[in-house]
Amino acid sequence: MVDALQGKVAIVTGGTRGIGRAIARIFLHHGATVAITGVHHERLRGAEQELAALPGARQRVLAFETDVRDSHSVKSMVDETARRAGGLDILVNNAGVAFFGSVESQEDDDWRRVIDTNVTGVFNCCRAAIPYLRKRGGGWIVNISSLAGSNAFARGASYCASKAAVDTFSEALMQEVRHDGIRVSYVKPGSVDTDFMGQGESASWKLHPDDVARVVFDLVQHDRRSLPSRVEIRPSQPPRK
Repeated sequence: MVDALQGKVAIVTGGTRGIGRAIARIFLHHGATVAITGVHHERLRGAEQELAALPGARQRVLAFETDVRDSHSVKSMVDETARRAGGLDILVNNAGVAFFGSVESQEDDDWRRVIDTNVTGVFNCCRAAIPYLRKRGGGWIVNISSLAGSNAFARGASYCASKAAVDTFSEALMQEVRHDGIRVSYVKPGSVDTDFMGQGESASWKLHPDDVARVVFDLVQHDRRSLPSRVEIRPSQPPRK
């Protein structure tokens, strides 16, 4: 089981912290070569060093300073990953940002940053990765969405809209590439104990990033005949309302 992903090559966008870092860690633990991306140089290098320090992982970690909004940067990252690692088997689109505030207070740049990162970024990465996955005879695309995509809330309009778009994009892409052996799934976590929402205080009732990472790892272990295309994961006992 430890070598369940031996010989597999994965890209995890937004792999410097939180859910992305947890996914990269579990993939490395099970033998994969993993490329992570990030936009903050110091954070990226810190994550690269931490992941490379895992037992036996030093030669299996790649790190790219990549803005998923930039299609040219994304293509370069995917091409270089495949060149250095010998191919590509798994793409996890985890990179995401949010704006929490009223619609009338949201500036143009804030709107574009959310939509371009969370939606266009997924498109850019999928488009660049599909030819490499097809060359391998198939593989996985796992898009990290959110329960916010189907459970909208006030002061989160752009974020909720972006995740709803990821859901429907994933459904359409799944039908488009399934006969190439490429399986597309999207994972919709509820509240996760990270600093994503800018909350400094952790909450023990929330999901841990490792909980989401385990779901993603379990997905890519499914037999080729099966496709769990949508997975929801939520805290077992959130606060009573």
